[in-house]
Amino acid sequence: MPNFLTKRWHGLHSVLTLIIMFALTAVLSYFSWVAGLIGLLLTIGAAVYVYIAERAFRNEFKQYVQTLSYRLKTSGTDIIQQLPFGIIIFNEEHNVEWHNPYISTILNEDNLVGEPLNKLFPSLSQVKDADATVELMLNQHMYRLTFREKARIVYVQDITESWALQKKYDEERLSIGIVMIDNLEEVTQGLDDNQRSSLLSKVTGKITEWAQRHEVLLKRLTSDRFLLITDQHTLRALEQTRFDILDDVREMTNDQKIPITLSIGFAAGAEHILELGHWAHRSLDIALGRGGDQATVKFGTRQTFYGGKTNAVEKRTKVRARVVAHTLRDLIKESYNVVIMGHRIPDMDAIGAAVGILKAARMLGKESYIVLEGVNPSIDRMMELLREDEKIAQRFITPEQAFGLMNSHTLAVVVDTHKASMVAEPKLLSMTERIAVIDHHRRSEEFLSHATLMYLEPYASSTCELVTELLQYIHDRISLDVRESTSLLAGITVDTKSFSLRTGARTFEAASFLRRNGADSSMIQRMLQEDLHGYITKSEIIKHATIMYDHIAIAVVSQGEVKSQLLIAQSADTLLNMSNIYASFVIAERPDGLIAISARSFGQINVQIIMERMGGGGHLTNAAAQLEGTVDEVAAKLRDVLKQIDEEEGLFE
Repeated sequence: MPNFLTKRWHGLHSVLTLIIMFALTAVLSYFSWVAGLIGLLLTIGAAVYVYIAERAFRNEFKQYVQTLSYRLKTSGTDIIQQLPFGIIIFNEEHNVEWHNPYISTILNEDNLVGEPLNKLFPSLSQVKDADATVELMLNQHMYRLTFREKARIVYVQDITESWALQKKYDEERLSIGIVMIDNLEEVTQGLDDNQRSSLLSKVTGKITEWAQRHEVLLKRLTSDRFLLITDQHTLRALEQTRFDILDDVREMTNDQKIPITLSIGFAAGAEHILELGHWAHRSLDIALGRGGDQATVKFGTRQTFYGGKTNAVEKRTKVRARVVAHTLRDLIKESYNVVIMGHRIPDMDAIGAAVGILKAARMLGKESYIVLEGVNPSIDRMMELLREDEKIAQRFITPEQAFGLMNSHTLAVVVDTHKASMVAEPKLLSMTERIAVIDHHRRSEEFLSHATLMYLEPYASSTCELVTELLQYIHDRISLDVRESTSLLAGITVDTKSFSLRTGARTFEAASFLRRNGADSSMIQRMLQEDLHGYITKSEIIKHATIMYDHIAIAVVSQGEVKSQLLIAQSADTLLNMSNIYASFVIAERPDGLIAISARSFGQINVQIIMERMGGGGHLTNAAAQLEGTVDEVAAKLRDVLKQIDEEEGLFE
């Protein structure tokens, strides 16, 4: 090509020379016609030469271009045939129109023209965007498919090497865990030093053996706490075992009056080591907040729970209750006013606990109010009792009224829930930084982590039990009237099913204190009475119950038959009273259009874990969920979850 450029330059130079020669010939003709004639002849000769040379150049250039085009076409075809990635051109019906040999190589087919793309690469059927990238495994190789809808082309690139490197990097990233013996104080109380040392040595040996078996670095931090260091690959393997160390330690110490249980917090996927450590501590806090005897794993944005098969062990000392009571008292004194909230559609436990906190604030001389949102028919009689006292009745306000009372110095007390999304009005919590939470439910992933005071005790029967204990330490001379004490006792009675479930020594101590302060049990009995129509409706619901795994009862109400949340919960309670039933589930449509599930058990089956997989939550023996869709869809999903849990853990054998 440079030779052609030189010739072109010479051609232009010749034309310029001719122009100059014509100009000189004209000048010479002016002075002598002979000289002009000679100049003209020379100029004509030069012009003929230039013309012949130009024709020769054009013919040569044309031949060169033709040769180059052929070479480019041949080379281009060869390059496309030898490309180290695949190209597929498809038509409007997404059928293959053309592909290069690379595609035939990876799919082991000579000719794929006419084949549907979705048949060759099923993953493309899930692509909804015009331009998308999909990764898939074929014949032990990882490929990246770049899909271009407008151009009707798919590029297929082998990324096995980079994918393997990325996978190795991910598997070798650091993972940190903390193991804690969560009931050491309760178990060793009353044991002498030799017995305590022997028991601790036995448990430590089991934990050490487990860590060595899985190649996890174990470092003892305190007598009841251990640090675990491993990689993400090993953590995934531990998740596959569902942290069987929890069951091993519990079964090994079954001869104790109270078996020893562990709580484990694991973290992986953080960008920095400090963040990873924070995640591990937070995971352990969540495991403890959910009652212990379980593992919590935070893997990037994923939070997973394992274990949780036993009830939380009741704390035998009230030191924490006293410390929390004094902290709450100081918070109330330092606040301008107090706004108390339970969960939406409150039950007797939420209202009773709110009345208890209202009493504490009034005794400390602070204006206090209870935010009431939603109507629960089960508390109608309770509200009638409270409204008989004008001082209490005027303290119930709507969320709209509460907005006018909130400021940065207001103390917001949340009772019977620790989820911001479940309180009567979540926006109220954003109007103050002074928040106290008192709850007895197992801690969930959604959590009011920025609360100033957190009193979360899953061992407690009810929030009313916790509030009753706090009242005894908040003020030296606490005095409750009949309505206040009865409301608190009613909350305990309902949540314990008349003291038949989740009761400990402290539950009866709280009930005894309330009884001494005038709580009327006959009044509670009248509150809990049900009407004949409700009883018949419950019977109709229970009549259609089916049994799974010999001990699980599921009652599904027909689509379109709307039932109240209270009736659904009561039906689950009644169904649990049937012989050989360990867990009960009632599914029905609520008035708001959502499909509700109420789950109950005696403790052999953790219904909280089941409901969490359904998008809800709750307690070991009492949980619920609300979902969109139809009754049949929710029932099918519940059966799938039960089947999945049975395959993973064999809980229903």
